[in-house]
Amino acid sequence: MSFSLSSRNRTIVGGLAGNVMEWYDFAVYGYFAPILGHLFFPSNNPTASLIAAYGAFAAGFLMRPVGGMVFGYVGDKIGRKAALTLSVFMMAVPTFLVGVLPDAAHIGIAAPIIMVLLRMAQGLSVGGEYTTSIVFLVEHAEHRKRGFMGSWSLFGAVAGILLGSAVSALLNTFLSVESMHSWGWRLPFLMGIMVGVTGLIVRRHLTEPDLCNGSDAKKCSPIKDAFRHEWPAMVRVIGFNIVNAVGFYMIFVYMATFLIHLVKIPASRALDINTVSMVVLLLVIPSAGFLSDRIGRKPLLLFSVVGLILFGYPLIWLMHHDHYFWIQVGQIGFAVLVGIYLGAGPATMAEAFPAHVRCSALSIGYNLCLAIFGGTTPMVAAYLIEKTHDDLSIAYYLIATAVISLFFVLKLPETAQSTLR
Repeated sequence: MSFSLSSRNRTIVGGLAGNVMEWYDFAVYGYFAPILGHLFFPSNNPTASLIAAYGAFAAGFLMRPVGGMVFGYVGDKIGRKAALTLSVFMMAVPTFLVGVLPDAAHIGIAAPIIMVLLRMAQGLSVGGEYTTSIVFLVEHAEHRKRGFMGSWSLFGAVAGILLGSAVSALLNTFLSVESMHSWGWRLPFLMGIMVGVTGLIVRRHLTEPDLCNGSDAKKCSPIKDAFRHEWPAMVRVIGFNIVNAVGFYMIFVYMATFLIHLVKIPASRALDINTVSMVVLLLVIPSAGFLSDRIGRKPLLLFSVVGLILFGYPLIWLMHHDHYFWIQVGQIGFAVLVGIYLGAGPATMAEAFPAHVRCSALSIGYNLCLAIFGGTTPMVAAYLIEKTHDDLSIAYYLIATAVISLFFVLKLPETAQSTLR
């Protein structure tokens, strides 16, 4: 399969457009969790409010496996384009509604209930968006460029989180604390509708990959066949992604709260540090995807996961300092290690399944892992620190998950040079 440069660029933009929207929203919620906890989950204990806010964050992730089944089925039976277009629409509307939702002081118990329901609707959408975009990009790729093309799905997700981080940093810089708590927090959610509309416009012109137009897709029951025939590969995808789920949401979502409330640095500075690290992450991801096409997926995955085992504690220790330089060094270290894993991961996952069940099997396996480990990470991190009274206890959780994923990475076959099933 051969593409002109302009055609390939259109494919990349179409594949990552929805990820920008969806992860922008998830990032904004994570960064404003302390404010949202106070407004929508009020309590005499600020930590309890924060944990409740992160509980709503986790509720969105619990819907991801359902979204994976729904959108995976659509992607395998109807087409990748249909699944990608529908998922963007289903994220844009709830994001806007969060921005206009009255808080608990105005509508009482209805406020947290509606917030959780909106987060669940967003989780349903994300469950189909990310994995379908991976499949779309990998299936459009030339044989020796699948790692590079697949990495752009992660690039879009990180770009959305970076956008959320940058917007949050700007608001915290130019608005007072009182304004942020009163109305400023609503602005990034309201702005999300513009990102969603852009994604819908871009995806109107997508074309289906040739691989998903075969007769197998018409004959099979994707979800049933995925569980019946592809469950070993689904288990490998779950185990392989545990460190991805915990590492990413600990370092690039929860860590802003960690720096503000435990290290006691200003919110604007914490978000600035996070934004710089995300820029580094953006550069590493496609570079790792490109390199995985040259030397293979496994060497990069092993380098990353072993690095997290060896340096997880020292890097978090650096981030616990009150000197901005060392905090930045610590988070950039994580950006490099996690970025390598994220860059090589998408193609590795897509190559594990045959075309006629690829969306369903990948979506279910990946989203089960993210529901259990990813969405709960900020809540678990806050709970661990509260119970152990050790700010660095989160490092042990990260290292433990890296050890588990290392076992699964060692079992993965090398697929960089194999033909896509």
